[in-house]
This record gives sequence, C-alpha cells and structure tokens, in this order.
Amino acid sequence: MARSKEFDPDAVLQSALELFWRRGYEATSMADLVDHLGIGRASIYATFGNKRDLYLKALDRYGESHNPLLLRELSQPGPALPAVRAVVRRFAGEAADEARRSAGCFVTNTAAELAPHDSAAARRVELSWEHLETLLHSALLRAQAQGELPEGRDPRALARMLLVLMQGLRVVGKASTDPARVREAAEQALALLD
Repeated sequence: MARSKEFDPDAVLQSALELFWRRGYEATSMADLVDHLGIGRASIYATFGNKRDLYLKALDRYGESHNPLLLRELSQPGPALPAVRAVVRRFAGEAADEARRSAGCFVTNTAAELAPHDSAAARRVELSWEHLETLLHSALLRAQAQGELPEGRDPRALARMLLVLMQGLRVVGKASTDPARVREAAEQALALLD
C-alpha cells in the first residue's frame, strides 16, 4: 500500500518559489530547500524532480499567479491608456519600493541568471514576455481605436518599448538606491503615449 504524502505539494511549491525568488537558483542548495521546505530530500525528488525541475515548476507557478493580474489590469472595459499607464507605474513603484526591490521580479531574475544557458528557463522567460507584450499591444490597439492614442503611433512598437522598459525598471530597481531613477524613467516613457 502506497504511503500518502505528509505535506501539501502546493504549499511546498509556493514555499520553494519564495526561496528561489529571494536567493536565486545558484545560491539555493538542496540542503537549503530541505531546511526551508521542511521535507526530506527524497520527498523533494519524488514529488518535484531535481532542483532544476523544482525551480522551473516554481517559475511556472509564478506566471500562473501574476499573469491573471496583468490580464485583469490591461483588459478592463473603458479607456485603455489609463490602464497601461497604471501598470507601468505599478512596475516602477514596485522597483522603487525598498521592501520589494531586493527580490525583484522572478522572471527578470531568471532571465539574468539562467536564461543565457538554460533553454527551458529561457523559453519560460520568453513566454512571459510575449504574454506581457501581447497584453500591452492589445490595450494600445484599443486605445488607438478609441482615440486615446494618436493614429501615427505604432502600438506594437510601443508595446515592445514598454516591455523592455518594464524589465529594465526591475533590473535597475534591484541595485539602485535612488527610487527617482526608475520613476522618472517610467514617466518619460509614458510621455511617448501622448
């Protein structure tokens, strides 16, 4: 008779996500995971696979929890440009927030740490960025159709510019001690939407 798990795999995955997000992949050892998660190494392997498998599952979980928020923010009915501005300002605010900035964004952290040499991580990062770019592009198309964005503007190019800006805000925000740096950069980019 098979033994039942004595832990909640969903809660353990969330806890692993938080540890990887805070420390990164390389700085987190299996011993760290065992200590933090409170389960044995054999249970981690049996449930999630190796450390890399667990990291990728945590990255997937991060996307599952953050993508619906972006979808809600950028697809609400009514004027679209205020929603785009609010999302960019939220990213800037999070990047400038002393309590949140050291962790950064899990996707951005993965892009810097693993994507250059891990194709599975790179694929997940690219999917996340494609999702955000698509949401921004759709919102900007709506804004243009509703007369909020001038006809001569290219919604696709603007969406790509905002995506790159938003990821850059996350990177600069992690290391900068000047919150005005990211906030002013965001406002300058948003001025391009006028």
